[in-house]
Amino acid sequence: MKFFRPAAVAVAVGVMLTSTLSAQEDKELKTVVDAATEINQSAEQSQVKINQITDQIEDKLQQFKTINKETDGLRIYNQQLRKQIASQQQEMRDLNSAIDEVSVVERQITPLMLNMIEGLEQFIALDVPFLPQERSQRITDLKSMMDRADVAPSEKFRRVMEAYQVEMDYGRTLEAYAGLHTIGGQERNVDFLRIGRTALVYQTRDASLQGTWNKQTSQWEELPSSYRTQVTKGLRMAKKQMAPDLLMLPIAVTD
Repeated sequence: MKFFRPAAVAVAVGVMLTSTLSAQEDKELKTVVDAATEINQSAEQSQVKINQITDQIEDKLQQFKTINKETDGLRIYNQQLRKQIASQQQEMRDLNSAIDEVSVVERQITPLMLNMIEGLEQFIALDVPFLPQERSQRITDLKSMMDRADVAPSEKFRRVMEAYQVEMDYGRTLEAYAGLHTIGGQERNVDFLRIGRTALVYQTRDASLQGTWNKQTSQWEELPSSYRTQVTKGLRMAKKQMAPDLLMLPIAVTD
């Protein structure tokens, strides 16, 4: 009769138990690993969503900051516009007031300008008779201008003052100009020499005759041939053909 050895049997049972336990542990470990993997995947997906939400929040925050900045700029701009509007409204009130005043001034200045033109016309008629056509035409133009509605009162006044300035300048200038003059009942081409308003003389183109305007008698008088050289000299000076020099010409003394 044979007997089994207890030690050998125990080893075999132990091996079998170890194998069984190892398989069970592997199964449990796999379950844990799978669960952990699933948790990690879920965590990754959650993190992606969190990142997306964070990015959206950041974008909204930047938009909010930008809008706030634009709002502040618009608020300051609107404040400035309100100041400008208030200033423009004040300017409009001042302008309306000025327009009312201008209307009053215009009603007063128009008669003044008409009187000035009439006075200038009378002055020219009594003055030394140089440039008669030019000066007469200036008066005619001023009168015509005063009847025009398309010319502003300020421009009318400027033109009247300009005419006065031209007449004033005549009194301190030396001028030579060509023209026609009746001598012995015959119209001749002559050169006129104006020395301010002090003297007005003429000389024919051939320098054979010369004359002067007498303020006392308001008539032309013939000058002797002894003045021929002086008149010729004066004409050359007026035409910038020679340097200024002393002239010896007859001057009528008025009381």
